[in-house]
Amino acid sequence: MKLSIIIPCYNEISTIDAIIQQVRAVSLPIEREIIIVDDFSTDGTRDFLKTLDDPAVKVFFHDENQGKGAALHTGFANATGDIVLIQDADLEYDPREYPKLLQPILEGKADVVYGSRFIGGETHRVLYFWHSLGNRFLTLLSNMFTNLNLTDMEVCYKVFKKDVLDRIELHEKRFGFEPEITAKVARMDVPIYEVGISYYGRTYHEGKKIGWRDGVRAMYVILKYGLFR
Repeated sequence: MKLSIIIPCYNEISTIDAIIQQVRAVSLPIEREIIIVDDFSTDGTRDFLKTLDDPAVKVFFHDENQGKGAALHTGFANATGDIVLIQDADLEYDPREYPKLLQPILEGKADVVYGSRFIGGETHRVLYFWHSLGNRFLTLLSNMFTNLNLTDMEVCYKVFKKDVLDRIELHEKRFGFEPEITAKVARMDVPIYEVGISYYGRTYHEGKKIGWRDGVRAMYVILKYGLFR
């Protein structure tokens, strides 16, 4: 079996090398491939990625900025693994937690695994109250339409069997990807598990990009794929 690790990135020059090293260093029971999709970075990330010479790392470049969802679409289309895992490039999530994210799938219990920053008692950086409240609200709203009992729909760490992804047609190109894929997975009647994870969030000064407009878009996407199927 093989794991495809998809890393979408946009203007992450301060962290991209570190996350690649962390992903390469984590011990896994299966083969891995690392797929990085640069969404037209302008801060030197693109130039750095062009210097990589590693057969285990595949790099794809967008000719214009399209959004995280679009970068993931590119990554999924080029993944050759049996399992696909999403990894952000900003060091907010720890690759050393891959084994416990993979465990429900490798044991034959799950087809899809979501991490959760709100269960499990793992380490968390204390940050923005309104962001936390917004995440919980969006998860609640999503659950109302999907009839799932997720605790963290907006989490980065999502793991899928590749054959599940291959059966889903995705459209959202930006942060609306999270509620879209959740709505579509929920309708597939496949076993979904959650695993508690740590979270080392960053501030806007440190490069955090998501904002209130993305929250509004997420609400629209939840309604779009919940009411109009």
